[in-house]
Amino acid sequence: MTNDDLQNLVEKLSNDFFGRPFLHRAFFNKRLRTTGGRYQLATHDIEINPKMLTEHGKQTLVGVIKHELCHYHLHLVNAGYRHCDNDFKRLLQEVGGSRYAPRSKQAVRQKRKYLYQCVSCGKTYPRVRRVNTDRYVCSRCHGHLQLVANGAWIGDKEVLR
Repeated sequence: MTNDDLQNLVEKLSNDFFGRPFLHRAFFNKRLRTTGGRYQLATHDIEINPKMLTEHGKQTLVGVIKHELCHYHLHLVNAGYRHCDNDFKRLLQEVGGSRYAPRSKQAVRQKRKYLYQCVSCGKTYPRVRRVNTDRYVCSRCHGHLQLVANGAWIGDKEVLR
């Protein structure tokens, strides 16, 4: 599906379910990772994550488009367009839009963790971010820290890379 096909689909859904025309742009944005779509308040454009179509199918894509169109139409008539507003919740239920977008397979990433160990006493420090070993020392004995493992940690299991 191209951006032109998406534009036509959004315009059709807007007329069919909301009874109002969609007068702005709708396009795919492949940089969206954790969200299904986004409504721009300033420009009134709608951006859609292409993975909603490729990974989850057309039915999910239509649900996400309806969700973004609820934001669009409510914002233009100065009604409650945010997720917590009752106007939004009511309209979303009337048109059958999806409340939440499903997670993308690539969005569920493992956080990289680093394991540091004190050279003197052997105490270990699992960290999510890297640590400057010249600046930070062991909290127990003030010894130097050394990077032991650089990998993904799942629970208590270590997967080295």
